Amino acid sequence: MSSKLSSTNPRFGLGLRVDHYSDFLGAPQPVDWLEIISENFMVRGGKPLAVLEQIKERYPIAMHGVSMSLGSTDGLDQQYLMDLKKLIRRVNPIRVSDHLCWTGVQGINTHDLLPLPYHDKALEHVVGQIRQVQDTLERHILIENVSSYVSFSDSTITEWEFLRAVCEQADCYLLLDINNIYVSSFNHGFDPLTYLHAIPPERVQQIHLAGHTNNGDHIVDTHDHPVVDPVWELYHAACEHIGAVDTMIERDDNIPPLPEVLAELDEARRIAGSVFSREVA
Repeated sequence: MSSKLSSTNPRFGLGLRVDHYSDFLGAPQPVDWLEIISENFMVRGGKPLAVLEQIKERYPIAMHGVSMSLGSTDGLDQQYLMDLKKLIRRVNPIRVSDHLCWTGVQGINTHDLLPLPYHDKALEHVVGQIRQVQDTLERHILIENVSSYVSFSDSTITEWEFLRAVCEQADCYLLLDINNIYVSSFNHGFDPLTYLHAIPPERVQQIHLAGHTNNGDHIVDTHDHPVVDPVWELYHAACEHIGAVDTMIERDDNIPPLPEVLAELDEARRIAGSVFSREVA
C-alpha cells in the first residue's frame, strides 16, 4: 500500500474549476498543485478528461471525492471504487481524499455530506469501510471533516475524538478543513481551538480553506465567499499546531476571476510563512 506524504515545506494549491480552465491552460500560474473533484472526471472521455490530460502534465494533481459515502450502512459501491481506481492510475495523484460522512441510504444519493453519530458502533463501521477502500485502491486515503448543522442524541464522544480514533484505527490520513471546524463550532457552540488541538498533527496531510454564508443564527458551508478573518485566525493556529502541511483554497460557487482566488492563496502563504519563519528563527 502506497502513500504520498506532504513535503517538509508547505505547498499551496487551488481547486481546479471550469471557470479557470483557460487560465491554467493558457499560462503558468503561481500554484504548486491543483485539486480535482474526482467524480467530475470519472467519465469515458470528452472535454473533462481532455483538459485533465493537459493539466496533469503541468501541475501535480490531488483527487478529492464527494460520493464515497464511507458512513453509509448500504456498504461500499464497488463499481464506484473500480472507476475511482482507474482514474487514480490515469492521474497518478499526490493524494486521494473523501469525506467522513454518508451521502444517502437505500441507493438514494442526497448529494449532501451528512454527519455521523459519534459512538463505538459507528466507529467500528467506518473504520471497516475505510480499510476496505484502502485495500481496494492499494493506497492510504485522506478523510475530511465535514461541517454539520444537526447532531445525534446517541453520540457518546465528541467529533474530534471520533475523528482521531478513525485515523488511528483505520490507519488513514486527514484532510483538515479549517472552515468546516469553524462552521460546526458556531452551529454547535464549541471552542474551535479545542477541536483543533485534539487533532494528531502526524495524521494531517492537507488543509482546506474556504468561505461560507453566515445566516446570523447558523452558518452554511457554501464555498461561495472569500475566507473570513476568524477562519484565517484558526488557520494560523493550525499552522502552529500541525506544522508544514499543503494548503489550498476551495471556491465552488460565485467563482471570481482567478487573480482574486490567487490573492487568497497568497494570504495563506503569508500566514504560514509568518509561523514557520518564526519557528526557524
